[in-house]
Amino acid sequence: MRVVIQRVKQASVSINGILKSSISNGLMIFVGIENEDGPDDINWLANKIYGLRIFDDVQGVMNCSIRDVEGEILLISQFTLHAKTKKGNRPSYIKAARPEHAIPIYEQFIAKLDELNGKPCGTGEFGANMQVSLINDGPVTIIIDSKQKD
Repeated sequence: MRVVIQRVKQASVSINGILKSSISNGLMIFVGIENEDGPDDINWLANKIYGLRIFDDVQGVMNCSIRDVEGEILLISQFTLHAKTKKGNRPSYIKAARPEHAIPIYEQFIAKLDELNGKPCGTGEFGANMQVSLINDGPVTIIIDSKQKD
């Protein structure tokens, strides 16, 4: 699993002009799922996200986690995170999992994030054409891949 995490002041996702989810202070997370992803990736990545100290403490130092600031999460599936661009100009998405594998992983990831945060995270809709809006705070943007734990 590969995620792009952005610390945000606010974020929202709309589908066909209808607001699906929105958050205020928290994390906007784009997630790409590949065929080899499973429960270990879900658990490792969710715990890593909740441990990230990327929110400011009272001294203005990034020393607090999402849990510490009681932040919200907006999670959006994005298969293009696994784009291969080595050859030519048309990206290949061969590493991105097909929906029959990716959807259950995505749903389990949502459930794990909900459990850790003690409240439901906002989501998009798997496979939909979504319009995402966000105000990145910092900016703070971090990329994590569960296959590169070292």
